[in-house]
Amino acid sequence: MSIVHHVMLASLFTVANVVAAAGTEQDFNITLVAEGNYLHKGTHVAIDDAEHDDIANIGFIIGEKCVAVIDTGGSVSTGQKLLASIKTVTHKPICYVINTHVHFDHILGNKAFVQEGPAFVGHQQLAVEVERNRPFFLAQFKNDLGPDPDTSSIISPDLLIDKPRQLDLGNRMLTLMPFPVSHSHSDLIIIDNKTRTLWAGDLIFRERIPTLAGSLIGWLKAMTDIQQLPVNTVIPGHGSVANSMAAAIVQQQDYLQRLLEQTRAAIATGQFVNEAVETIDNNNQSNWLLHADQHPANVSKAFAELEWE
Repeated sequence: MSIVHHVMLASLFTVANVVAAAGTEQDFNITLVAEGNYLHKGTHVAIDDAEHDDIANIGFIIGEKCVAVIDTGGSVSTGQKLLASIKTVTHKPICYVINTHVHFDHILGNKAFVQEGPAFVGHQQLAVEVERNRPFFLAQFKNDLGPDPDTSSIISPDLLIDKPRQLDLGNRMLTLMPFPVSHSHSDLIIIDNKTRTLWAGDLIFRERIPTLAGSLIGWLKAMTDIQQLPVNTVIPGHGSVANSMAAAIVQQQDYLQRLLEQTRAAIATGQFVNEAVETIDNNNQSNWLLHADQHPANVSKAFAELEWE
C-alpha cells in the first residue's frame, strides 16, 4: 500500500472517530467497522418507547464511484440524520438504498433519500410486503413519516433481488443474497466482498431478543446457510458487531433451537398456546434484553407453525 493510500485510510478512520466521539444529532454516532463500512448502532428500547424509530443497526458502504445505504431506520427523521452523517464522510452520490426486510425500523427512513435519486433495492417479496403493510405503517407510525404523511411516504423497492446478485460501487462489489421465509418474508443479506463484511439484517440478532415474524424452521435453516459464508465481520440487524460468525450467532442459535424443541414438547404433551407461553423459556436462559416484551409473541408464532407439522 502506498503512502498516499495510508494517508487516505488514516483520514477515513479519523473522520469516523471524530463522528463517533462527537455524538451530535447531525453526525449520528457513525462508526467505521471495516474499511469503507460505516455503522450507526440502534438502541435497545421497546417498540412503544419514544426512541423506537432508532432501534435498528443501519449504515452505509462507500465505493470509489458511489455509496450504498443499508437500511434507513424507523422514521423519516432517522433517515435524515443518517443522510446528513453520510455527507459528513463523503460527497460521493448515493446509488443504492438497500432494505434488508420490510420491518418499520429498517425501512421508514427511505423517504429521506428519495431526493438523492438512488435505486431502492430489496428482496423479491419486499414490494409485495410494503404494499401489504402500507395501511399498518400509516396507522401505527404516522408521526414517524414526516409532515403530511400518507401511504406514498412509505417507499417501495424498484430493484428486486430474486437470486444472488452483485452490485458495483466502484472497485467494491457487494453480493446480495435473498432468503426464503425465515425471520420475515423478505430477508436479504449484503456482503462487502472487499472486506468480507456481512450486513445480516434481522437474520441475526445479538443482545436484543429476536422477533419471529416468518418461520422458525426456515430461520434455523437460514442460520445454517449463513454459517457457511466466509466473512470476517458480522453486523447484525440489532446488537453489537461480531468478529466471527460463531460469536455472532451463538446466542440466537441457542434461543431458537430451544424455542423449537420446547414448543414441540409442549404440543406433544397437549398444552394449549397460553400454557406454552407461560412455560417455554420462562427463565430467559439466553439472557436477552426485552425478553418479556417479545418472547410471548415468539412462542405464539412458533406454536402456530409447529402445531400441525
